[in-house]
Amino acid sequence: MADIELNLPPECPVAAAAPDRRFRVVSDTAYLWFEPRSDVLVVSFDNLATLDSPYPRLPWLHARTDELGYSLLGVQSHAKDWFRQEAAPIMIRTLVDQGFFDKFSRIIFTGASMGGFAALNFAPLVAGATVLALSPQSTMDRRIAPFEQRFPWAVKNTDWETPSFLDAAAAVPYLPAATVIFDPFVPQDKQHAARLSAPHVQSVRLNHATHEAVRVVVKSGAMSPMLREFAQTGRLGPEFFGQMRNRRTVRKWARSLIDNLQKANHPKLTLRAADTLLAQGNYLFALKARDAVLTAHPELAE
Repeated sequence: MADIELNLPPECPVAAAAPDRRFRVVSDTAYLWFEPRSDVLVVSFDNLATLDSPYPRLPWLHARTDELGYSLLGVQSHAKDWFRQEAAPIMIRTLVDQGFFDKFSRIIFTGASMGGFAALNFAPLVAGATVLALSPQSTMDRRIAPFEQRFPWAVKNTDWETPSFLDAAAAVPYLPAATVIFDPFVPQDKQHAARLSAPHVQSVRLNHATHEAVRVVVKSGAMSPMLREFAQTGRLGPEFFGQMRNRRTVRKWARSLIDNLQKANHPKLTLRAADTLLAQGNYLFALKARDAVLTAHPELAE
């Protein structure tokens, strides 16, 4: 993208980064992008989907934080590496040593999937930082989490030997508070969430949201309410859950609901869900599910 399209902040070394002006820090393997707006700071991390766009690119949640008036420190990676690199933590530590974070009254580290792993891992570097993680992995080290076999190419090409920041579960005791959002119908995400559980961690189960729960949150119109409520209270509550009622109109969620009901061999529930969805719109997957149920169970036909 051209600089004029992105309105890139001025580039500077991390040692010159200050909380009262925009900046961008570029290293060999990671980048920082800072937008000062208020005393609430969101520190966002790339996920596997954002990395499909070439750098320079806007940091994750750039538009959302602008809408909410929150400052944003985007931590961006050069590869789908779960931030298993030296540059990102070194830059965050340097900002800590310079007192960069001292200006902010509330600091939220956040990310989805790979970004959730990084948010959990790096938040203890900043005193008082809380974490909002969507579908995070606790680690991709199969010696620690043998149940995790996804993303084979990216995992194979990433360092899972160096011990620093290897396991986000080890960071959890050092967090003042965290919220982990996951779909319990995704076995790997459920097991990662179990590894990340603790009394001070709010576990939010979004049934049928898939590993891409963040997309269901966005399509439900709950992304900004989620960030606002978490920034204000340190957990999710009525504002978020009320908005998430809209998930029933999200095609991705609806397809996952039908798929999960079919896998669980619940013909009556599948038929009821399919009829409800077909009353809302022309969902081909719901029509096919309905036909399959009635073919196998003609006694269920009205």
